[in-house]
Amino acid sequence: MRFTKWGGKRHWRYFLEPLGNDRHGWWLGGRTGITVRRGFEKPIRQPHDFVVLVPDEGDWIATWNAAGATAIYVDVTTRPVRGSGTIEAVDLDLDVIRRRDGQVHVLDEDEFAEHQLRYGYPPDVIARARATTDDLVALIAARTEPFGQTGETWLAGFTAA
Repeated sequence: MRFTKWGGKRHWRYFLEPLGNDRHGWWLGGRTGITVRRGFEKPIRQPHDFVVLVPDEGDWIATWNAAGATAIYVDVTTRPVRGSGTIEAVDLDLDVIRRRDGQVHVLDEDEFAEHQLRYGYPPDVIARARATTDDLVALIAARTEPFGQTGETWLAGFTAA
């Protein structure tokens, strides 16, 4: 998994296990202890298992966490591109999360506003990121699939293996 920021600046990188696909997209898993790295910072160890959905359609990548306060974390991105052994997307700052208690929040709106100016996001990218964020908030809050049982089922299967 390779996330960059606008203009190609290196962001998050980590290796995942392919799990399979369904009508929502391609599912991958990350085990407790894998190394994740942001930019050129020192690598860190992942504290718990998680699964990732790279959707067949949509400008986002979602993560279901086996532990911690955040059950679902969705990065708003450019359309993810699947390459030979890689998935790449540009992280557009905005994130939508669902906490374990069911609360849904949008994160990093200040960063999104700042980066629009700093990096010169085109108007269509800004509009698409905002629309994607609004759609995700509604889908996640309503527990519309894959944000209902589907992600939790993939996570349960992965953690049981």
